[in-house]
Amino acid sequence: MTTGHNGLTYADAGVDIDAGNALVDRIKPAAKATNRPGTMGGLGGFGALFDLKAAGYKDPILVAATDGVGTKLRIAIDTGHVDTIGVDLVAMCVNDLVCQGAEPLFFLDYFATGKLEVDQAARIVEGIAKGCADSGCALIGGETAEMPGMYHKGDFDLAGFAVGAMERGQDLPRGVAKGDVLLGLASSGVHSNGYSFVRKVVELSGLGWDAPSPFCEGSLGAALLTPTRLYVRQVLAAIRAGGVRGLAHITGGGLTENPPRVLPAPTENGGLACEIDLGAWDLPPVFRWLATTANMAEPELLKTFNCGIGMILVVAEDRADALTALLQAEGETVTRLGRIVEGQGVIYRGRLL
Repeated sequence: MTTGHNGLTYADAGVDIDAGNALVDRIKPAAKATNRPGTMGGLGGFGALFDLKAAGYKDPILVAATDGVGTKLRIAIDTGHVDTIGVDLVAMCVNDLVCQGAEPLFFLDYFATGKLEVDQAARIVEGIAKGCADSGCALIGGETAEMPGMYHKGDFDLAGFAVGAMERGQDLPRGVAKGDVLLGLASSGVHSNGYSFVRKVVELSGLGWDAPSPFCEGSLGAALLTPTRLYVRQVLAAIRAGGVRGLAHITGGGLTENPPRVLPAPTENGGLACEIDLGAWDLPPVFRWLATTANMAEPELLKTFNCGIGMILVVAEDRADALTALLQAEGETVTRLGRIVEGQGVIYRGRLL
């Protein structure tokens, strides 16, 4: 038996339980601020509870979504600007979820790192809480994993999980038909897709993250960390007003791959397509810079990025004007992109570049 010295501790292996406890204590107020009807209890349990009846549902269908923020994390880590990356995490999940017609109810996060830095982790989770509060869902739980040897110094990873609900029979898309109008909601920038390509373009440009942005004020890193726009409250208001038949969140696959997901399956009489007028809006400067620097062909640009349109609503023609006004009143920049026509996939008219 060995005597005369202290035994090995978990902290000696690189895991600081006290730091984890300190993080939970620090983020409790931010999580509590996201409480909404249906929230039960708080952080710290083995599981998180939510009361659907208290949230006002009578015959609910649950909808779940999970996502991350991809290699946008690399820019956040390299620049130290981590305060809004949590908003991206929430947005990527809840913007997907609302496309089913569901109201986001609660959110859980997973944060993993090699060595837990309480201040950094708290700033990230506080960003997550802000995204939850802004989209009306409660941050009711999560996991912080300190895993030495799995991540390089300063690195971390994030994943998010959102659960929402709708009353039975209210799921979307539903009833999409020829003649329906496509309404596009402006994006805030690149959002959280295509960042492996973005980072390659920045490398080709020879610019550093702290260099002045060539397409807007501020540094290049800060510009590219502009958080993903949250569309939940605005889109739910449109759904409740009536006339919304489908929604497409423009994420990976860009404008080419995402809108067709709202279309009904083709029949023996043919199919439907989303006809989009590329001259209906101006390509934002960030995308023009990316396209010019990389010498991108227009089709490649359209299937890689949102190109300035972060969400598309398919609406009944006789409701298009009223829903446009409603969304504008909710703070959205709305563009009438085109309509549903006979065909397949996306049919582009005009030019973007």
